[in-house]
Amino acid sequence: MGGRNNTIGLHGNRSNKEMNNEQWWLMSKFVYQHLDKEKTIKILDVGSYDVNGTHRKNFDNPTWTYVGLDTEAGENVDIVAIDEYNFDIPDESFDVVVSGSTAEHVKNIFLWIKEIARVTKKGGLICIITPSRIDEHRFPVDCWRIMPDGMIYMFEYANLINIKSEIDYNTGFHFTVGIAKKKEQ
Repeated sequence: MGGRNNTIGLHGNRSNKEMNNEQWWLMSKFVYQHLDKEKTIKILDVGSYDVNGTHRKNFDNPTWTYVGLDTEAGENVDIVAIDEYNFDIPDESFDVVVSGSTAEHVKNIFLWIKEIARVTKKGGLICIITPSRIDEHRFPVDCWRIMPDGMIYMFEYANLINIKSEIDYNTGFHFTVGIAKKKEQ
């Protein structure tokens, strides 16, 4: 989440303002395949600071509420978290939690996924998209390349049910897409 103030960022870094089209398409695919356009849904985007584009338009639906979260104020940030492991949001506040090109910038991925699970409602969905093949790109750190088995373990660690964890080899950065569900109990 923010690299400017030497905090640990939850957003990625590129030299231009355009989000990678492949990542945007993968998030659009998640929306199309897993979200009900008729249902009222509250969505949290973790690492939403607009460094190189956002996922906000993917969730443009009159029955949905999109909320962007990052560790510093800025464009596309509605909530400023205390840090990447404390979102300062009540338990089970969101039906859907998404994060694109953020996980690789989080030092302690296991504390982070636990916090994501905590703010997700029972039965809610989580979608994490992260590059598995990309050059080092610190903002301010670059810690991980997550493979499908790592994504599954990350979900299990947070007591989430893995729905899908796979690499999309049709993308240049071979994005790993992980989709999980929070247990109903």
